[in-house]
Amino acid sequence: MKLSIIDYLNRLVNKTLKQGMQTSMRYPTPISLTLGMDIKEIGMGTAIIEIETSTELHGNQQGTIHGGLITELADAAMGTAHSTLILEDESFTSIELKINFYRPVFNDVLRAKVRPLQNGKSISHYICEITRGDGKMAAIATSTIMTLAGEKAIGR
Repeated sequence: MKLSIIDYLNRLVNKTLKQGMQTSMRYPTPISLTLGMDIKEIGMGTAIIEIETSTELHGNQQGTIHGGLITELADAAMGTAHSTLILEDESFTSIELKINFYRPVFNDVLRAKVRPLQNGKSISHYICEITRGDGKMAAIATSTIMTLAGEKAIGR
């Protein structure tokens, strides 16, 4: 049974996926499985994704969580949000990603909350707020995403 991406992700979040249900994109993504990211909420153009961080596993030389992991969380969350708007014969790619870090993260649960700033036919812009378990802002990321259709989407 083929589902729209939004229906598939809602079933994934609500744990109601059944054998044989699929969608046009791979979810959960291999990188999300590898890093332990979990989609908590999904909507049209929105997403909330969490990851439990550990300085033993995700730490940098200063003993805090590596900024690359936080950036990957933001990128995955913004891509997941955008995928809810993608039709079966479309794909997408990030064409710009910017992140600002505000507070260090140690052993904590990070929550990435994404919303669109502007959704267009081919170019969309998202903002992602990443908060620590105490509710304080750890980082804010923005991304520009290009939707690809027709021949441009083939093989992606």
